[in-house]
Amino acid sequence: MTTQTTGILRNASASAALFCAFALLPLSGCKKPVDDATLTKNVQTALAADDAIKQQPVQVAVQSGVVTLSGNVTDDTASAVAAQDAAKVSDVKEVVNNLAIAGVQVAPTVVTPAAPTTPRQTTPAERTAIAQNQPLPPPPPNTPPPPAPTYRDIAIPAGTAIPTRITQTLDSAVTQTGTPFNGVVTREVVVDGAVVIPAGSAVSGTVVEAKDATHFKGSSLLSIQLTALRRHGKLISISTDAYSVEGKGRGKNTALKVGGGAAIGAVLGGIFGGGKGAAIGAAAGGGGGAVVQGVTKGQQVQIPSESVIRFRLTNSITVRTSETPSNYEPAQPGLQTR
Repeated sequence: MTTQTTGILRNASASAALFCAFALLPLSGCKKPVDDATLTKNVQTALAADDAIKQQPVQVAVQSGVVTLSGNVTDDTASAVAAQDAAKVSDVKEVVNNLAIAGVQVAPTVVTPAAPTTPRQTTPAERTAIAQNQPLPPPPPNTPPPPAPTYRDIAIPAGTAIPTRITQTLDSAVTQTGTPFNGVVTREVVVDGAVVIPAGSAVSGTVVEAKDATHFKGSSLLSIQLTALRRHGKLISISTDAYSVEGKGRGKNTALKVGGGAAIGAVLGGIFGGGKGAAIGAAAGGGGGAVVQGVTKGQQVQIPSESVIRFRLTNSITVRTSETPSNYEPAQPGLQTR
């Protein structure tokens, strides 16, 4: 064999080797995407290899790398395991879990494989160091969680005032004994440095006595008291003193309040129902027979809606609380109308 022939063979061998190298390059450096049919078989194989669910009737459908699981499994654990197994299969983009559980269809859930964790946000000091090509400062310490609230059982003693805004009008002309009414606590009640009754708490009560000026001898009368308090959703039975309003009757020229001491010195405005003529006749000393007759029949009384009354507990109750007061000011004694 001549030297020229040997050189040609060597060049041919090198060319062949170079061709093979380039031919194999796509196989080693580039990954061919898996088609949906192959991915379906891979997911089915993964499910069948799991002893916990291999007997479960799970159907697999794949479209563009998204796996949908359907069928009827025995429990929610089998459903979750099937979705997790499918998500671990290579080239699966996400798993739509549409499995029914024990014959009950549930809302589909989506499982994304290898979901990235949320990175920690950089601090201003770290961003400054990065911008200036300086060493990073040590990471900030973990902020400890706030301490758990300390609850205390606190007794609310008898005599504690509960400022209450009545949310409906009570009228002696129509209100009867036993009629219920509702109200709202206007200011937080504080005992031993803790809020025992938050502002806005709902209360309810009853009319303990009602007298209509038309049907009863003497004067009209309304007497009310609280019977229950709703605190943080819990209904608590309470007992308070009565707040009473008495209208003027035969021979009386002024309206009186009786009992309780809950609203001493307070005056209810606009509670008389005798009309303008009756009021003028009373102020003038009863001039004219018609006016005098109107006065002698007695006048009705009202406790208007939005009236604020300070009821006082007649029994002690115990509540559990961790709240501290905010901008607390003691309520002024008496009843106010808004």
